[in-house]
Amino acid sequence: MVSTTGDVDFVEEETHFISASTQILIREIMVCNHDLEQIKQNIHDVQKRMINIIDILGKI
Repeated sequence: MVSTTGDVDFVEEETHFISASTQILIREIMVCNHDLEQIKQNIHDVQKRMINIIDILGKI
């Protein structure tokens, strides 16, 4: 943990991640990123459907 006192930074305690922990966290980030991409695609699909519905209603 890094703390700031005035203009001087000092390390109170170092935290070390073991390789397995780091890999787990990276995997979690990748899963979250994939989920966000899926949500973006779903939003895009819904927007296209709404535009199509509005176009059809405009022709009625």
